[in-house]
Amino acid sequence: MASREEVSMVGFAIVAYAGDAKTALMKALDEARDGNFTKARSLVEESTQSINDAHNEQTKLLSKEAGGDDMDVTFIMVHGQDTLMTTMMLKDEVQYFIDEYERLDKIEKKLGIEKN
Repeated sequence: MASREEVSMVGFAIVAYAGDAKTALMKALDEARDGNFTKARSLVEESTQSINDAHNEQTKLLSKEAGGDDMDVTFIMVHGQDTLMTTMMLKDEVQYFIDEYERLDKIEKKLGIEKN
């Protein structure tokens, strides 16, 4: 059986990794808005690694539960799952917005529109 403490520690790790990913994604959006598309996409890739790290933490408990261990659900674990899920959704949205910022940038350049 995974102890409450173990479940909570995994929850804390998931929150930390998802938080790192969210930070990178918000920076990516800022970079895209400024026209730095290569940097923006690099930050999205950085977020992917943090999301993968969060998934790896989650998989530790999933494997134990699949093996028959009982799990005590803790609030921090629920928070971790929620944070990870919303960060994954944010990643999809940020990728969309990077593409849109790049599309707008190309149109503005074609039209000779200068940015402020």
